[in-house]
Amino acid sequence: MPQDDQLATADSEFDRATTVHRAEAGGYAADLRPGWDVGSGILNGGYLLAVAVRAAVADSPHPHPVAVSASYLRATPPGPATLAVTPGPAGRTLAHAGVVLSGAEGPTLSVQVTTATLAGDEPVHSSSPAPEVPPAEECLDAQPGADMGGRPVPAVGLRHRVETRLDPATAGWALGTPSGEPVMRAWMRLADGREPDPFALLLFADALPPTIWSMGLMGWAPTIQLQVLVRALPAPGWCLAESRATEIAGGWLDEECRIWDSTGRLVAQSRQLARAPR
Repeated sequence: MPQDDQLATADSEFDRATTVHRAEAGGYAADLRPGWDVGSGILNGGYLLAVAVRAAVADSPHPHPVAVSASYLRATPPGPATLAVTPGPAGRTLAHAGVVLSGAEGPTLSVQVTTATLAGDEPVHSSSPAPEVPPAEECLDAQPGADMGGRPVPAVGLRHRVETRLDPATAGWALGTPSGEPVMRAWMRLADGREPDPFALLLFADALPPTIWSMGLMGWAPTIQLQVLVRALPAPGWCLAESRATEIAGGWLDEECRIWDSTGRLVAQSRQLARAPR
């Protein structure tokens, strides 16, 4: 049976901000919150993805997203939004659906979603280990207002909502000494204390600063296409994310991201194409 009409609880700010409700005219409705922006009133792509996927899960017999592919059609501002869900084949282990999120100016996000039931304790036969990173308390605090290289971290909404601790080995750009290698690593968790789940992993997959900043090229890098694989239910605590670009050319960059939970288990992977900062 489809999931409950209320797709998120009121237990946390993240849940409230990603809640979707059935609309009288069909489909779903959401109130996109302004506090999840990346600056200039533009909402973060991972936040929007979490909202859209909640609508897909609402019509699915399975509770967890496992494969998501999103195309960002234009920048999305806060405000009322509708979500049209097109169900696909559904079976005992998998279900598929398409979701189109639209705001006042029309569609802004198109997503293909595969759902299933995940576990957190299934055996791991082969996996790349997590990188060696200092504990979160020994990493650089990227919360708004924190001193970083003699300058305060900008107070964009996302930095208030996702607590981020940057690995010093990949944070030279923040101190005025970029490494020249397009790699970012950081510990992340929801600032409201809510423990991670598959929806939070969708957010984390697009929450690191752009890897091109490590090359000294600063600016907004809007996401064009984002694919996320959720591999397991994360354990409570901090998640470690590492993002790496393999090609930066012609005004485009790609990023591959891996996310491990507090036990060191790989719980999500993503790949995205973005425009390079001008």
